[in-house]
Amino acid sequence: MELFWYIVLMCMLAIYVILDGYDFGAGIIHLFFAKKEKDKKAITNAIGPFWDANEVWLIAAGGVLFFAFPTLYASSFSGFYLPLIIILWLLIFRAVGLELRGQIHNKMWESIWDKAFGISSLLLALFFGVALGNVVRGVNLGNVVNGVSTHEAHYFFLPLWNPTFSPQTEQLGIIDWFTLLLGIIGVVSLTIHGANWIIFKTNSNLNNKLKRIVFNLNFVLLGLIVISLLIWHIIEPKPFHNFLSNPWLWIFPVITLIGVLGLFNVKGFKKDGYGFLFSSLFLFGGLTSTVASIFPKVLPSTNTVNPDLTIYNVAAHDYGLSVGVYWFIIAIILVIAYFTIQYRVFKGKMDDVGYGEH
Repeated sequence: MELFWYIVLMCMLAIYVILDGYDFGAGIIHLFFAKKEKDKKAITNAIGPFWDANEVWLIAAGGVLFFAFPTLYASSFSGFYLPLIIILWLLIFRAVGLELRGQIHNKMWESIWDKAFGISSLLLALFFGVALGNVVRGVNLGNVVNGVSTHEAHYFFLPLWNPTFSPQTEQLGIIDWFTLLLGIIGVVSLTIHGANWIIFKTNSNLNNKLKRIVFNLNFVLLGLIVISLLIWHIIEPKPFHNFLSNPWLWIFPVITLIGVLGLFNVKGFKKDGYGFLFSSLFLFGGLTSTVASIFPKVLPSTNTVNPDLTIYNVAAHDYGLSVGVYWFIIAIILVIAYFTIQYRVFKGKMDDVGYGEH
């Protein structure tokens, strides 16, 4: 049952990254590339009917984490308290920016909320990438100091950064050069993803420019991926041991590679949705490759005193996990029905939706 709920949790997170990821990317495009009012309107129209529903997947993933892996929930929500609060405020400002911009037709008012929407989207993409970097790198479980655990084995607390900015020191921070690299990869990949969504859902004058941006950023993304793979050996001496032991896991890196290579043809796609498909494949493959590389760990320990947190030592009792399956079946049917109706109602181009106009 632990494996079943772990797969459910990872699927929810992957869906969230793909769906809300294009919202973040659209916000970054809005911040840096939408200079004209009609271009800004096109971007908000493209995401307007979807962004709040997409965030439900994050809440659902949090619920599954609380239900199925309570020890991991308790450990993560205390240890990552500072970045989680920052993410919460960024989500609030992004939503407020979208909702309040059209309330008053004044250039200064609109500019303030445009910046709130764009900067929040950028920082959310960065922090979610940094969060993934923390999971890959691990944390100092038990707050070990000089070989002595000062707290319970699953407890930790991280400041935003440490004085050395190093991922290999005993007292780690949320942000170091390794996690920041993952954060930058998150920003670049979600910018590409958001651009592809805007191309897919609008006939904006920006679309040809966005195709060039996606093409150019894809070289940056590929370079960053190569660099991250090379330095991964510094963080984890045997980063590919799971793939060597279980060759079928290579399907996930292959999906990632297909996504990246497919994006180089963005200028030649006959249908606008192909770019979004390939960026979705990249995000799905990248996330699943990462979690597959550390499985069954869900939060590695950077010390030798306390063990890693795995899906087996943080899971709830088998009885609770089994009963939860019945409620999950009901919930997933309702969610699939809701999203099917939503995306069918708002299928096609969204230029004339008029989101946020009052």
